[in-house]
Amino acid sequence: MGFLDDLNPFGALDTPAGRRSWLADLCTSIPKAGNKNDLLDRIDDALLVSAPAGDTATLESLGKRYRGQVDKAGDLHDRVDKVARKGLPEVWAGETSVLASDGVAAAARAATRMSDAFHGGAKALHALADALGTAKKQDTDGRAKMQQAKQRLGPRDGFFDLGSLILTDQEKAERKAALTAGRTLAADGVGLMHQAAVTADDAVRAAARDLNKWAAEARTGKMHTGQLSAVDRMMLADTSGKDGAADYNEILTASDLERSGRAMDRLSAGDRARMDQLLAGAKTPQEKAYLMKSLAAGHGVKDIEAFDGKIHGKDAAWLQRHLSPIVTEGDSLKDMGTDPGNGANVNTDLQSFDGQKWAQGGDGQEGTCVASTTVTARAMVDPVYALQLTGGPSGREDDPTAFRQRLIAEQHRMHVEGHGGANWDGMDLKGQSEISNKEISPETGSSYQLHEVRDADSRRGILPDIEKAVADGKPVPFDAEGYDADGTRHGHSMMIVGQEGDKLEIYNPWGQTTWVSEDDFVNGGMAKASDSRLPGAYAVHLPQD
Repeated sequence: MGFLDDLNPFGALDTPAGRRSWLADLCTSIPKAGNKNDLLDRIDDALLVSAPAGDTATLESLGKRYRGQVDKAGDLHDRVDKVARKGLPEVWAGETSVLASDGVAAAARAATRMSDAFHGGAKALHALADALGTAKKQDTDGRAKMQQAKQRLGPRDGFFDLGSLILTDQEKAERKAALTAGRTLAADGVGLMHQAAVTADDAVRAAARDLNKWAAEARTGKMHTGQLSAVDRMMLADTSGKDGAADYNEILTASDLERSGRAMDRLSAGDRARMDQLLAGAKTPQEKAYLMKSLAAGHGVKDIEAFDGKIHGKDAAWLQRHLSPIVTEGDSLKDMGTDPGNGANVNTDLQSFDGQKWAQGGDGQEGTCVASTTVTARAMVDPVYALQLTGGPSGREDDPTAFRQRLIAEQHRMHVEGHGGANWDGMDLKGQSEISNKEISPETGSSYQLHEVRDADSRRGILPDIEKAVADGKPVPFDAEGYDADGTRHGHSMMIVGQEGDKLEIYNPWGQTTWVSEDDFVNGGMAKASDSRLPGAYAVHLPQD
């Protein structure tokens, strides 16, 4: 082995990120090789990397199969839509009193989502097949150049060959020319191999991201319970808040649908009858969805009955304002550039209750960012908890001043719970892990595990897991940092709450959300979600199933 012996190459090459990093290092070191043996060692190190794996023909076949389902789903939508437009009578369906007309409309939307999912899945698979084919060719061409370099260099020099005292000037010139030619060929070859590794790695991550997203979007099938009819499950999966883009503001996430379905199946006969009564008596689809979300968060039927007594009969706008801390606007993904003064995105959504932001210390100034992010995360996944903050003891308050007092008190409680610093300033990673697992895990069913991601490779490697978590509806806290010219460190906690294509939605406990790109997350562009003091993500608390 060569210069990378001490790095345990076989371990380093187990992952796409490891192979990518390995070849990137060789792209730098090969042109600097000082002698033939040194260069041959580096060529051998490059050839340790396996070629991009995968069968492009199989991927293309799967893509065609998915695409073939698009027309079928489209036909289903047309048939259902025709029924919806015929003017159905005001009759009830299902076990939770769903209007038949609403059920048919939801079915039409579900058919559209199905068509979109098949189309998106086919597109992802075809893109992966194309990229993989490109990567395989790049790798093959690169390996051929590496072999040419080895042939040009010839066999390794022995001990006496390394000296140059006995060589003629012509022999020295020939050796130098061979080394120069070998370096050029090897540099070109390893460049192609690295390009292949990057192409394959990026394509696989993009395909995993998109397929996970489309799988999460197949929402109706997430609730596997025999306790509700198909129309009930479809309506619950279809229900969104009143404000913001419907597709970004579904009340029940994919995880909520699964957890609430399992919880329904575990209820005793008596509790099941009481839950059925609550659902049947709900005045709006949103009220039903929040009842099921509270069940998904782990609340018992007795607590849900008390919760329903506070929200029963409230309209969709009131429910969303009190029970959903994060509302995503339809134009929030629009790129409006950054503030030249601080590098922050211009396009942000303020997240507030009656004008009072969901912000650390109420105004974004306190150092309780970790605790404040955790409070908002818990409120996102548990509507009963959210109502305690927004609605007070009665659950029916609309008082932003009282909300601010309760919000700050809860932030301070969690700050102390996580052993945060004096004067409400800062919390270490251990404390953040403790409060994430105590305050969020019971509601999501997933423990949170710390991953330090202090370089681009580790951030790139964890992205698919982050994106799967948020596609399922599980918020992902992370920390960012930066350093002034004098070495002064700045740190801040934020949270990833959504994903669309190659964009991540970030909640900043200064009281706002915005979207950044995967590239921003990987390569130190997180100032867009905060400001220029905080460019680099360095720690992620990832939900573990």
